[in-house]
Amino acid sequence: MTYFQNNILLFVVISIGITFILSLVFNSILLKFSQTLGVRQTTNTKEIRWNPAIRPSVGGISFFVIFLISFIILNFIDHLLPLQFNQLKIVGVFIVCTIAFLMGLADDAYNTQPLLKFITQLICGLVLYFTDTKINIFTIEGLNFGLTVFWVIGLMNSINMLDNMDGITTIVSILILLFVVTLNINLNLILSPIPILSLGILGSLLGFLIYNWHPAKMFMGDTGSQFLGAFLSVVGIDYCWNSFTFLNNSWFAINPVFFGFLSIGLVFILPITDTLTVSINRIRRGQSPFVGGKDHTTHHLFFKGITEKRISILFFGIGLTGLSLALNQILNYQIFWVVISIIFCAIAFVSLYLNTIIKRK
Repeated sequence: MTYFQNNILLFVVISIGITFILSLVFNSILLKFSQTLGVRQTTNTKEIRWNPAIRPSVGGISFFVIFLISFIILNFIDHLLPLQFNQLKIVGVFIVCTIAFLMGLADDAYNTQPLLKFITQLICGLVLYFTDTKINIFTIEGLNFGLTVFWVIGLMNSINMLDNMDGITTIVSILILLFVVTLNINLNLILSPIPILSLGILGSLLGFLIYNWHPAKMFMGDTGSQFLGAFLSVVGIDYCWNSFTFLNNSWFAINPVFFGFLSIGLVFILPITDTLTVSINRIRRGQSPFVGGKDHTTHHLFFKGITEKRISILFFGIGLTGLSLALNQILNYQIFWVVISIIFCAIAFVSLYLNTIIKRK
């Protein structure tokens, strides 16, 4: 293990490579033997899907299996090379991701009620807070508590809502985890629990993308989106909301609120923009933001004549720009790039939002 400490990039490449291959194998098996699980195409369902084709929603199962394998590897590494980490925090992450996975699996199988989903997400937020995965940007702890729970519930729903077109949520999640891995490589913290788990899930997503790229052979379903939402809420707390802890700059040391919101806006620009856009438009029409529909940012881009593959590439470009700016802010702070980051967030949100209210062809 000392060898890998001295060759971090090799450790990263091997980790992603192994989990990528495992993901290909698992998803191939699931695709072969689970042609009907999670298709939810019965006449009783009220769900509105962009892709009307019957495809199994089993991708999330491979995410969780590889997450478990990564967790075992984490404990193995800790045995060989004792890692300094908060064990209660990691147990909390494991519990929350498991709860989210099981809830998503039940929803794919039985189409559970929204209230049950909300209660489960609320439990996830509470478990994370009380196991020390919490936002620490305010001096008033009650505000940290409220924002932490709101963030977990909001992101779990946001990732679920973003899963509305082939490959979109997969690509966005890959970019967020790429940000986490790249940041920790630069900080020499890759041999830490969350980065190690992120490597495993990143590899599983890359393997799944082979099957989820348009035209998709399978979907991740709520099983995948709820699991990803839970895990991404954790990395969002640790590496975006609390990113001021990585800085030496004195100005940001006393302005963690601004830097937390800016980091979140950059790294999570796509799920936040899509959720806010859909919510605003539906509320204006007197509709519930939680009812499915073909009115997401991706759908309106398609209505303007952009193909699904090009939408995926466009979202990749926007997400990559956001995470690059976030990395630059944390690793190499300059006030010029703060201004550029704010302008980027504003342009991305306004452009995608205006596209949804301009009359389609």
